[in-house]
Amino acid sequence: MTLASQKTLGIVITDGVGFRNFVLSTFLTKAALSFEKVVIFSGLPSTAYPDLDAAFFTIVELPVFTETKTNWFWRKLKEVAHLQKHKSNPGIADNYEMNKAKSWSAHGLLVRLVYAVSSIFHSEKNILRYEKFQERSFAGDAIVTKYGEILKEHEPDILFFTHQRPPFIATLVFWAKKLKIPTTSFIFSWDNLASKGRMASTFDYFLVWSDLMKRELLRFYPYTNPQAVSIVGTPQFEPYVLPEFDMPKTNFLEAFDLNADEKIMCYSCADATIGPNDPLVIATLAEGIRSGAIDSCQLLVRTSPAEDEERFAETKTKYPEIKWNHPKWELTREGHPEPWSQRVPTRKDLSMLKAIIKYCDVNVNMLSTMSLDFMLFEKPVVNTAFGSRENGLYNDQRFLQYEHYDNVVKSGAVKIAKNAEELYTAVNAYLRNPNLDIENRRKLIDMQVGKPLDETTQACVQALKNIL
Repeated sequence: MTLASQKTLGIVITDGVGFRNFVLSTFLTKAALSFEKVVIFSGLPSTAYPDLDAAFFTIVELPVFTETKTNWFWRKLKEVAHLQKHKSNPGIADNYEMNKAKSWSAHGLLVRLVYAVSSIFHSEKNILRYEKFQERSFAGDAIVTKYGEILKEHEPDILFFTHQRPPFIATLVFWAKKLKIPTTSFIFSWDNLASKGRMASTFDYFLVWSDLMKRELLRFYPYTNPQAVSIVGTPQFEPYVLPEFDMPKTNFLEAFDLNADEKIMCYSCADATIGPNDPLVIATLAEGIRSGAIDSCQLLVRTSPAEDEERFAETKTKYPEIKWNHPKWELTREGHPEPWSQRVPTRKDLSMLKAIIKYCDVNVNMLSTMSLDFMLFEKPVVNTAFGSRENGLYNDQRFLQYEHYDNVVKSGAVKIAKNAEELYTAVNAYLRNPNLDIENRRKLIDMQVGKPLDETTQACVQALKNIL
């Protein structure tokens, strides 16, 4: 028996995406074979886990922590100081501008104070000092005290965070440090380090997608020990190689009343906050198909799981020929301060997503991670960016400057369309020759995803075992 097999793994799952990555993948099955006990500390209600065997997994529903104004101030100061320090980076500079106060309310004045202080004091040492003040500000909170009692009761030997950004996890890291429990975080997405700002706390170890992400981590968090960073790929793509998520093509075609003899184009939406141009692009595609500007094909639209379909009502009425897929993510509880975090995907939805990617011929999206999903199936991708500072549309062209997407643009793996004419030309090029740019797509996947999909969950478990 190995040392790790006698240990307890604590896993912090904060939201539906963490649930998708680490519950609906094979991660838990492999973790149960490598650790004596697996305890899930859950930001979701325990009812979200009906399929887990209680003989192997303990589920602890975490009470909801609510920040006070003082907690918020020190967290915000830490986050904005990080943005100040790295605002030569286009994505972080954009985030820095968006977080500025728009009003002179009491809250707006506090934000302005945060910006004023951090404009002078934003070294890495200053940032870590703000983190200490943040910890002191919540140390006596009743819910945070409860978190300490929970960790003492279950005695994890290592605490693994499936997302590095939710603010409340700083309270669990605080207690883990007090109890000398090593902490590890998975870096949640390919854009997080270079555009999303400061992570919630200082972790001991990290699991990252790729060598590229490791270099980013060491650049933005210079006190990180390179030996404490493991390259594991990402489990979010693992269902694409698991047969239990397969769907026969006939079932897929029947689900949307699609014609087997015609090509299928999928437009995958962003959420409304960054995708307000989605209805315009969808209409542009539909008009292109109607007029013959786009070669004959069928249009299937997959909306974001973070919202309902309400904003597309007018589009649906005007273009009844469009087929729609609204992701089946179930709301696990009402009344939560962050309701979007309480939505979890179903296995049925993952099967449908896999089928869409597998059976559609070309994907169009607004600079989304979905580009990688389709490339994993060697499908061509067109990225739209219709909005600019000058044309009055939501300015999504600014995302082209973000570091993670600048890598995509430079790779030649996608075609960028800034207007209808460019969109029609790009879509037709890929419909006529789906292998166009295929080598560039393969190289981009190798750069962004550092492990084969069927090895990634075992790589995660092995990296956690190696820490102990």
